[in-house]
Amino acid sequence: MKINIHRSANNRVIAGVIGGIAEHFNWNTNVTRLLFVILAITPMFPGIIAYLVLWLLMKDPTED
Repeated sequence: MKINIHRSANNRVIAGVIGGIAEHFNWNTNVTRLLFVILAITPMFPGIIAYLVLWLLMKDPTED
């Protein structure tokens, strides 16, 4: 099952997940990364697990 958001080909640090989300919703990439890091360090949000799941579910930037 893939979701209809592509990982970013240009704005990638690790896998392009946060860059892809920012591009899809037309958000600033740096603000999106900062928000994700803030959420990831809180005990209520398992950031690393969410990132890995999104990495598996999001389409590769080369796919159409």
